[in-house]
Order: sequence, then structure tokens, then C-alpha cells
Amino acid sequence: MKKKIFPILAYVALIAVVVFIAFGGISDKSLKNQEISSSEFSNMLAEGKFSYVLIVNNSTAYCVSKDNQNGVKLDAELEKLTQEVMKKYDFKANITYTEEFDKQLTAAKAKDPAFRFDSKTVSPPWYLEFLPYIFLLIITIVIMYFIYSQAAGNGKAMQFGKSTAKLYEDSDKKVTFNDVAGADEEKEELEEIVGFLKKPDKYTKMGAKIPRGVLLVGPPGTGKTLLAKSVAGEAGVPFFSITGSDFVELYVGIGAARVRDLFNNAKRNAPCIIFIDEIDAVGRRRGAGIGGGHDEREQTLNQLLVEMDGFSGNEGVIIMAATNRADILDPALLRSGRFDRQIHVLPPDTKGREEIFKIHSRNKKLASDVSAHEVALLTTGFVGADIQNLCNEAALLAVRRNKDEISMQEILDSITRVMLGPEKRSHKTQPKEKKLVAYHEAGHAIVARSLEHCDPVTEVSIIPRGGAGGYTLTRPNDESDTYSRKYILDRITMIFGGRAAEKLVLGDVSTGASGDIKHATELAKGYVTKYGMFDEIGPIYLGDASGEEVFLGRDFSAGKAYSEEFASKIDTAIHKIIHEADVKALEILRSKEQILHNLAEVLLEKEKITGEQFEEIYLGKTLADYKAQDNAQNPAEANE
Repeated sequence: MKKKIFPILAYVALIAVVVFIAFGGISDKSLKNQEISSSEFSNMLAEGKFSYVLIVNNSTAYCVSKDNQNGVKLDAELEKLTQEVMKKYDFKANITYTEEFDKQLTAAKAKDPAFRFDSKTVSPPWYLEFLPYIFLLIITIVIMYFIYSQAAGNGKAMQFGKSTAKLYEDSDKKVTFNDVAGADEEKEELEEIVGFLKKPDKYTKMGAKIPRGVLLVGPPGTGKTLLAKSVAGEAGVPFFSITGSDFVELYVGIGAARVRDLFNNAKRNAPCIIFIDEIDAVGRRRGAGIGGGHDEREQTLNQLLVEMDGFSGNEGVIIMAATNRADILDPALLRSGRFDRQIHVLPPDTKGREEIFKIHSRNKKLASDVSAHEVALLTTGFVGADIQNLCNEAALLAVRRNKDEISMQEILDSITRVMLGPEKRSHKTQPKEKKLVAYHEAGHAIVARSLEHCDPVTEVSIIPRGGAGGYTLTRPNDESDTYSRKYILDRITMIFGGRAAEKLVLGDVSTGASGDIKHATELAKGYVTKYGMFDEIGPIYLGDASGEEVFLGRDFSAGKAYSEEFASKIDTAIHKIIHEADVKALEILRSKEQILHNLAEVLLEKEKITGEQFEEIYLGKTLADYKAQDNAQNPAEANE
């Protein structure tokens, strides 16, 4: 702050000196040579502007006061008046203000009582004399301020090489391991980093060295950034946070300069942690872009590699980074000595989701019917960010429904809302379109229930939600990261259940099945090209055929690993899987056509049913049975 104040004060002082000197000279000169007319002079005399009149010679008169001996030069019209005054009052020429002059004026007044003059000095207040100076000084300061601000702005433009990392030091709102749930193994890995920062002697005695870098790898929303913050909070050390895109600028060389500045700042604050979020923005594999190796991103990556493990040591500086695309990072960045430790932050299991739900709901009013374990079972596939959003959506729904607590119903509605988006109950659907959606979703549900390896149906709805006209939710009974051949084939068949129902009942198919076709095709491609499950082709990885992204500069010019004849076999295999699934779904619905009609009728009436209700309909319950049940429970309404 002092560095900024001193230049400003120097500017102001210099301006003030110049203004006062310039204005003083101008003022003196203007007063000594100011021409006034006889009428103006007479008016000024009548108004008492001047205390005394002093005649200097035959053609010049001066206005004089006891405090001001500056004069005002008269024009030639006053020559006669001047001579008469001199003659009448016996004024001597070239007289200055002295006691003799005062005596002469007194004598003149005694000689002629009509002669009046003010013996007091009639001068403006002292501060009014400085108003022009002050006004000009203020204007000059304002102008110089804008000039200085512009210069400072240009200075910022020249400071592109400065790091934009934010420094977080110990604070009351720090995040600790207690705020992280569902990542017990990940926290164990990071506890060593915390222990080394707190008590480095304990590790150095054993000859252990602190890891240079820790790379957190995992899908979006699994808590990678939160884990990094918790490490800084537990260790109580400075925490530099920056994103990979902050290094990249328009000008070449700025990213490398920012990396150098970041590590210089970190060394001055060691021990500390540098956290680079989304490191894939600057850490992509070199040579993966179109053009030479001199682009800005690669220069930034080269400087980062040197800083992490070059000739200069960075003792006490730990680099943490997070990415969900570790497969595209440069191998030099992942070798030992740079990112020594890779921690995979995976989506939480049932126990982890239960603990995460407890953390995010600890400041919310939950009803007694809310079970964290049940919520965990219903949120298969959710990550930490999804559960946080779920709790917030449930709180908003409770407020919208004017409730004092969050009940299990708000939790269930929020789960579907997070997965598929909000319901569009105001959307007006034509009866024909509504019937089409009802049979489409009924087809999905019945095929899923009829196949052994499909997940159980938990909800069926024909209310538009998100971009879909309806939906059929299935959730697995147990969690698994691997899927069998039969599961994938049954899943593809279930996906074609909606299209098969349209074909069976309505005799035609609609564009509503386009999303189903795309999803089924992707599964079939993976079945053939990635998982090696198609017997005629065998266990060969053919990833390029699955529509994965092409990595420009590395894969764009690379040829296929198989011939055109083999590509034809892949196309034939995918077509065969899709065709067989479509035929099988149609056969299942033909055998259960009455159940299909019953389910569609209930959906048209209720619009949304639970998994338990679907099971009842699948086992024979009809819409008439539901109406009779409702009449029995509400006889008053039935009579009306």
C-alpha cells in the first residue's frame, strides 16, 4: 500500500507548487495592469471597494488600502478628475502610504465634510482569495489521478506473468476430513501427506521423502477438490489454488511465466500445498495438437515439468492436482518424481452414500420417516455432488409444499428430479400422444420384468420430465462395476420394449424411440468392440469402432487396426444383436399382451405408479380393481 501512496503524494506536491507559483505571478501581473473605466471606478468608490485614493502623477491614480498597496491603472478619462482631486486636497505626487498620507486624508476630510472614505480595509476574506488556487488544484489532481490509474492499468497489462493463484491460509471455516465422507481409503492415503507436513522429522528419520505430487483422478462430482481442501485444512499450511485454464493466455510465454511465479511464491511460503484443478487443461499429452510443439499450452506444460522435478528443488512444496481425464495427460507428468501418487476417487458405495447424506443433511430439518440407509439404497450411481443437490432439492420442495420438515416423499421426488429433471405437469398432451407414451413405457417395464438379468422396476410414469415424454426407472438390487454378457443383452432387449409395444398395439412406430435406439446401439458396439463378448469376432479390442473421440494429432492420421473386411464383420455383429433384441422384445409382449393393456390403462388413469403397484399389475391387478379399492377406502366420495 505504501508503494502506491508515495507516488501519488509526490504528484500532488509537485502540482501544488507549480500551481501556486504560476497563479501568484499571473495574479500580481493582472492586478498591476488591470484597466478600468471611469464609471466603473466611480461605482467602486461609491460601493466602498477602496479605502483610499492615492494620486501618483497627472495621468495615473491608484486604489490603495492599508493592507493592499497594489493598484488599478485608470484610463485617460480620469485625468481631469485626478488633477481636480490633487488641487482640491493638496495631494502630493508620487506619495506612498505613510503616516503623512493618513494625515493628508484627515485634513482633506476636515476641509470638505462631503469627502467620505472608509478608514477600514475593505478586502474579501482570506479564504476567498485562495478559491481559484484550490479549484485549479482539485481539477489538476483529478486529471493526474486518471493519468496515474491509466498507467497502473498498463502496468497490470505488463504483469500477465504474475500467478493468479488464490492463497488460502488457516481460517475458521476451513474444511477438514470430518467434512468428507464416502472416501475412507482416499483419506488414508492423504493422511500421510498431512502427517509429513505437520511432523516431517518423524518421516525423515526413517529416510522417507514426502511425495512430490498427488494426482486425484475420478469422475466429476466425486469430491476431488473437497479432498484437496481438507488436506490443507488438516495440515494448517498455506494452500495455493488455481485451475489449469488460468495458466493459458493470449500471449505466448505467459503460462510458463505464471508457473514460475507460482512456484516462487510457494517456496517463500513453504511448507505449503499447490492445488491445480482440472490439470488436463495444461497437462495434455504433447504432440496431440495440430501444428508444431511451440504452442502456449506445451510451453506451460514444459515449465511445469521442470518446476516439479528439475534441477531446482522445491522442498516443502506439495503439488496436488485433480482431473477426470487422466488418460490424456502427458506421460512425463505421471512418472515417479512428479506425481508420485495417484489416488482414484471413485463414486461412493451404499455405506459411503449414507455417510455423505448425513453430512449434507445435518443442517436440515428431517422428518422421522427419513432413513439415510434407505436413501443410500435408492441413489445407486449418485456421487457426492448429486447427493448434495438431492438434499437441497428436497429442502426446496418442502418449502414449496409449506412443510416444516423434509419427509421421505420429498426425498423420493428429489431423487427422480436429480436424475431426469423436473416434471412438466402443465404440458398439455393430446390423448393420442398420451396413449402412445403409456404403451411405450408399459412395454419397457414388462420386458424388464420378464427378463431374468434386468434390474427391478421401481417407478413408471407418463408425466413429461426433462426431455422425455415418460420414463421407466430400474435400479439394481446390488452394486457392481462389472456386467455380464447376459445382463447387457437383456438390457438391450428391455430398451427395445417401448418400440415393440408401439408396433404391437398401434401398428406403427414413432420418433419417441430414437433415444432408445441410440442407447441400444452404443451398448451393442461396446459388446462387440470393447468387451470382446461376440463369439464370431472374439476377445479383440476394437475401441475405434465404438465411436470414441479422436485425439487430434495422435489418432487423426492413424489407420485402423483392422481391415475393411473385418469392419464389415463388426457392422454385421452389431446389426445381429440389435435385430435379435428387437424380435425378442416383441415376442415377450405378444405373450403378455393383456398385462400390457392393463398397465397402459392404469398409467393413463394414474399417470405415475410405484414399483410395488407395477408388480401388482404384472400379477393380474386391473384398473377396475384399483377403482374398487379406492371406493372401499373412501365410500363418501364413491356415493357422490
